[in-house]
Amino acid sequence: MTLTQPAAVSHIDPATPATAPPRRVGRGRRRVRYTLTVLAFLLPSAVPLAMFTLYPMVGALWTSLHEWNLLAPMEWVGVANYAHLIQDPETQRAFLNTLYYIVGYLPIVYIGGLALALALNQRIRGRNLLRGVYFLPVVTSWIVVALVWRWLLNPSVGVVNTVLAWFGIDGPGWWTDPAWAMPSIIIASAWKDLGFVMIILLAGLQAIPQELYEAATVDGAGPWRRLFNITMPLLSPSTFFVAVISLINGFQVFDQVYAMTGGGPAGASTVVVLEIYDLTFRYGAAGEASALSWMLFLLVLAVTVVQIIGQKRWVTYA
Repeated sequence: MTLTQPAAVSHIDPATPATAPPRRVGRGRRRVRYTLTVLAFLLPSAVPLAMFTLYPMVGALWTSLHEWNLLAPMEWVGVANYAHLIQDPETQRAFLNTLYYIVGYLPIVYIGGLALALALNQRIRGRNLLRGVYFLPVVTSWIVVALVWRWLLNPSVGVVNTVLAWFGIDGPGWWTDPAWAMPSIIIASAWKDLGFVMIILLAGLQAIPQELYEAATVDGAGPWRRLFNITMPLLSPSTFFVAVISLINGFQVFDQVYAMTGGGPAGASTVVVLEIYDLTFRYGAAGEASALSWMLFLLVLAVTVVQIIGQKRWVTYA
């Protein structure tokens, strides 16, 4: 009978440290190379951003601390421009008019864009053509759109008041009436931007799985319940994007105001950006105009930050 020899037992000194894994050679070099590669790709967009955005912003901040009429040398005044603007009734009215525009513009453009998106998401004949037609105003020049709406809303010979007269309705003065000047601008702005909102929301609608609607229909959910329990929650990321972009554009409204009313009548439609323009080129107060532009920037930044923080409570990312 052959006895099997026991396996040799290796004796390891517990005091001997374990062998460390080999260090990665050139890890720092690869990280530097990766960083340089990223910077090389960012350079074509970073240079124009620095030249045409960051540098003008810093320049405007420096100018806001001076009194300057664009001709004479600048004179240091510190924060006096900001203090004057905060107490200035004209500036306060410009901010209130801008807020009035945003409050009237946002619901119209969102509800209208959502209605168009829901309608053109259905299988209807010619829907691609209709999408292009509704999007056409978005790529049209603002000056053209403003002049067309100025003619449509002309109190005397405008198409809108002419049609209202057929039904025995005496149309308002529209952009010639202080009470109707801002609603005229809101209507024109909403008409132009409906196509943009429609496209964004339409893309969100097409990303919602159809199986959810089919299951809800089997469970007996009607159209309104499917809209509020499926469509709106899953459409919230697109809604959030539209809200942020529309708010930023609303604070910067200028072209349509300048072309349709020029801020009148009697300052009823003067907005913040138009006030910045007037301070610079009409009154030669570039320092105050720069201060006002920074006040607007900080306001837009604060509102955007609040939106980003608050979106965690109502935006659903499926």
